[in-house]
This record gives sequence, C-alpha cells and structure tokens, in this order.
Amino acid sequence: MKTLLIFWLVPLAAVSLAALIGCVPVAAGAAGAGTMAWVNGRLDAALESDYESVVRATNAAIQDLQFAKISENKDALEAILVARTAADKKIEIKIFKVVDKAAKVQIRVGFFGDQTLELTVLEKIKSNL
Repeated sequence: MKTLLIFWLVPLAAVSLAALIGCVPVAAGAAGAGTMAWVNGRLDAALESDYESVVRATNAAIQDLQFAKISENKDALEAILVARTAADKKIEIKIFKVVDKAAKVQIRVGFFGDQTLELTVLEKIKSNL
C-alpha cells in the first residue's frame, strides 16, 4: 500500500510543481518543431533545422511581420534578436545551437509574455525554414 501511494504521489507532485512555476507543455511533433512549451510567459521551441537557417528564418519573420528590428547579437552558438511591434511591444528572440540539425528558440513578448503573438512569431519562423 505504501509503495502504491508513493507511485502516485511522486508524479502528481511533479505535475503540480510544473504548474506552479508556469511550465505548461502545449505540443509535440509539430512540423519542424520537436517540442513547444510556455515557461513563465516565454515560448520555448525545439526546431529540427540547423542554427544558421533558424537565424535567417527569424530575421525573415521579423521582416515579414513588419516589426522594427532593434538589435541582433550573434556568435557561433547563440543569437539574440530584439524587435518592437507597432504597439511598441518588445519581442526578444533567443536562438541556441543544440546540434548540427537542431536549434532551440525562446520567444518572449514584453515582460509577462503574450502567447498569441509568441506563437505567431514561431509559426512565421517555421514557415521561413
């Protein structure tokens, strides 16, 4: 009985903790994306494409969505792009090289996040890959 109770309590505690810190998985296996999750107002996604292609696709997405690009800092492993919408919302996109054919993307709109806009940016990035 004690083992059965622990068997159920451990996963329940893990799910409860994830919900408390704001980690909510939303999709897996989408075209071009391995996983997506919102973490404390930020959209995290794993893309099945090389790092340089994701950086190019992100720049194209910013242009396609007609955002004002504020800055871009990039090295061989990480890129940070900052843009603003017409409503002056700050959009920060971080891209990390994971392996040769995979990159991680983090998108945050403003301080608290905006799931709709973050997902729109991600979909535009994916359409440019």
